[in-house]
Amino acid sequence: MLAALARQNGSEEKENKKELKMTGNEFRFFLSCDINLPVTFRVERLEGNLPPRKSSSSENDTLTEDRKAELYVECALYIDGAPFGLPTRTRLESTGPSYSWNELITLTTKYRDLTVHSQLAFTVWDVSRGTDEGLIGGATILLFNNKKQLKTGKQKLRLWAAKEADGTFPTSTPGKVPKHERGELERLEKLVNKYERGQIQRVDWLDRLTFKAMDRIKECENSKKGNSHLYLVVDFCSIEHRVVFQESGANFLLPSPIASTNDIVIVWDPEVGKINPSEHKQLKLARSLTRGVIDRDLKPSLNERKSIQKILKYPPTRTLSGDERQLLWKFRFSLMSEKRALTKFLRCVEWSDVQEAKQALELMGKWEMIDVSDALELLSPVFESEEVRAYAVSVLERADDEELQCYLLQLVQALRFERSDKSHLSHFLVQRALRNIELASFLRWFVAVELYDPAYAKRFYCTYEILEENMMKMAGGANGEEDGFKLWHSLVRQTELTAQLCSITREVRNVRGNTQKKIEKLRQLLSGLLSELTYFDEPIRSPLAPGVLITGIVPSESSIFKSALHPLRLTFRTENGGTCKIIFKKGDDIRQDQLVVQMVSLMDRLLKLENLDLHLTPYKVLATGQDEGMMEFIPSRSLAQILSEHRSIISYLQKFHPDDHGPFGITATCLETFIKSCAGYSVITYILGIGDRHLDNLLLRDDGRLFHVDFGFILGRDPKPFPPPMKLCKEMVEAMGGAEGQYYTRFKSYCCEAYNILRKSSNLILNLFYLMAGSNIPDIASDPEKGILKLQEKFRLDLDDEASIHFFQDLINESVSALFPQMVETIHSSYLKDGYHYKLFFETEWNIIVMGFSRLPYLLQMLSVGLEESVSSFLFSNSICGGTPAVVQLAVQVINESIEKGGLVACDSWSPLSNLSRCFSLFRYLKRVDLLRDP
Repeated sequence: MLAALARQNGSEEKENKKELKMTGNEFRFFLSCDINLPVTFRVERLEGNLPPRKSSSSENDTLTEDRKAELYVECALYIDGAPFGLPTRTRLESTGPSYSWNELITLTTKYRDLTVHSQLAFTVWDVSRGTDEGLIGGATILLFNNKKQLKTGKQKLRLWAAKEADGTFPTSTPGKVPKHERGELERLEKLVNKYERGQIQRVDWLDRLTFKAMDRIKECENSKKGNSHLYLVVDFCSIEHRVVFQESGANFLLPSPIASTNDIVIVWDPEVGKINPSEHKQLKLARSLTRGVIDRDLKPSLNERKSIQKILKYPPTRTLSGDERQLLWKFRFSLMSEKRALTKFLRCVEWSDVQEAKQALELMGKWEMIDVSDALELLSPVFESEEVRAYAVSVLERADDEELQCYLLQLVQALRFERSDKSHLSHFLVQRALRNIELASFLRWFVAVELYDPAYAKRFYCTYEILEENMMKMAGGANGEEDGFKLWHSLVRQTELTAQLCSITREVRNVRGNTQKKIEKLRQLLSGLLSELTYFDEPIRSPLAPGVLITGIVPSESSIFKSALHPLRLTFRTENGGTCKIIFKKGDDIRQDQLVVQMVSLMDRLLKLENLDLHLTPYKVLATGQDEGMMEFIPSRSLAQILSEHRSIISYLQKFHPDDHGPFGITATCLETFIKSCAGYSVITYILGIGDRHLDNLLLRDDGRLFHVDFGFILGRDPKPFPPPMKLCKEMVEAMGGAEGQYYTRFKSYCCEAYNILRKSSNLILNLFYLMAGSNIPDIASDPEKGILKLQEKFRLDLDDEASIHFFQDLINESVSALFPQMVETIHSSYLKDGYHYKLFFETEWNIIVMGFSRLPYLLQMLSVGLEESVSSFLFSNSICGGTPAVVQLAVQVINESIEKGGLVACDSWSPLSNLSRCFSLFRYLKRVDLLRDP
């Protein structure tokens, strides 16, 4: 029921779902006039004993008496006392007592057609009895309660013996037990109904005791009543929120009276968000006039052409205004040669108007063929028309396998927005997967992971079944290609491998001791109990790279990372005699990392298409479950480790690429690789809003390629206060020869060039993230609309290329001179060894600290002339920074370095307010450090 409601209401759900805020609580509901679904209920069972048959007076009556009772229920809908539609009957039921039908009844009438006095009449008949006593009884129930809310859950109706259900209003056969006759049993059944609807919290052990006690009470009550009544149990289907009655047209739902209190009362305005009827009428009249032949030759004026071009440049997330929609519709014929205009045109169509929708679909078929990136927009939840979505799939057929693999993750997510389980999109994905084993492997994994989502599990499982059925039917090729059965079996064995790796991870975690003992346990398992993993019976396709066949694990080269989750680092043999290394992680959701690395790979492809290779490292990531997955292992070292051992990045690179004649003693190629990779990841991490950047998740390869890992925070989220736009530490700038050097200038040039190239593909990137809006990825699921708007903001689509270059150069300067990240990195690297949990104190409190506004300029002025001891004494005496001399000295050092670099202005006039706020945060931050030391 819920799935059907979501499918049919689609994007109108936001408009139809209202919210009332009463005494601070939200009351969410649907209006009955908006629900375009048939009335559905389930006839469950008949409780009680049937009345005895009359004494037989003939041989035929004797035969009738010996027959088993054969019951059926007749259901009829009455609206305002008059029958509406034909009655519906259940099947015959003879296996009783108790008699159980458990049959779902769907009427032709829809919820939107009901009135507040709509009622269902149920009559129970026994065909085994004579015509005089075949009527067992009947009862009637209103569909809406006295609060005008649709009744849901199980309803127990008391039958009126030997009376047919009366559908008039008011009825003479109400199924509701009168108040004066209600006892303990009726009260308990009402509570059970609430319990089954989820309105009463479930406590398993207490529930079992309660239901046992209720059974005893039920037996006692039935014995008192002597089983004189029959009850029919009917289950009304539940809907996500309450359904409140409202007729189509005028709104008869009045707001609750305002209480006479001093509290602020929020009054619900039923017209908020609704279409202005006058404007709507004017729009319909205007469009009806332009449907004629005359508008085929209309051409926009100069100003209208400018307005249209402005609209076409809108990002896909922007909603068109009424005037903009009317403008596009007016000149729809002249826009057919402009392929960019199709998605905007389809957004301005009134799809509820049959004639308008028909004309739009005809024009769509004649329109200039759109690009694949625009076709992705047509698969978003905004477009519900099956014809439009089928058109988008036909455009996607032009994409080659390499391009399709770049979008495959989002196309699987787009299945959520389809109208049926077996859609054009699902069939398209399966057909393309049958032609490419890599696509088939990734499609299978992407779909399998979504089976954990209860809301869409059926849909994804349907696609999984279609893929399995079609692959199993494939015949082997003439060139020795594997048949479909073997191909599918090779993919299934990937799942078996991951299950064994999960088991190994659990075994290793249970080992007490340090990491070395866990590594020994891992190698012991691989060489002993799980020795079959060292040499597979048959090669298995690598889940990360299905084109590579792996034959077993090398125990001696396998290890465990020193981490809370103890990820496995495994070395696999390959069929061609080589090896490949992977990281297997259990206990962490890496779907967000998978998305980010996919975007890095896509952006790398977009840059290379413009002949800009920034030497990025889009390592492979694959989520194999909600809390498990694999990653490609890239031999590298973190910048924190490099700086600790080699003091500088240049010294480290000199070890692998020495060149006495090259810049800074290393080869020019190595330095160029480092600069380009720094530029690429600076732009990408800025656009994607990747947070929690520190020297431990910035890795450097031996050839000079820098890359980022660990993407737990994206789209602007960051656990640290005041994060810089991008991570550019002073050591990275020093490796380029300093902020005044030619190589740093080249770095900024690469950044600006890459930024403008990716801005040209902003629609593609935004469309891909829009398709992920329904996914369960943490930083997107929390607020999809806000996250996508943040992403759109990073592209600065309001600027031209030249202005965007100046904008990005300012971002680089801001990132390099940022004070707070320098101090955070210092504490992270220096004090983490002493037991500081640095993530605990990244919660900045905006309270005024001991030091006031007047003292800050004075202290900075003293620091600028070298009076560090005086400042330290002041901080220490005022208990700032926790009263720890070492931390006070750190504060003095960081501020002093920032003054030298121009990060803080040491003067009496504090015009840069950001400097002041950073100082407050700095001292507040340092004040908390000493309180977080482990005992």
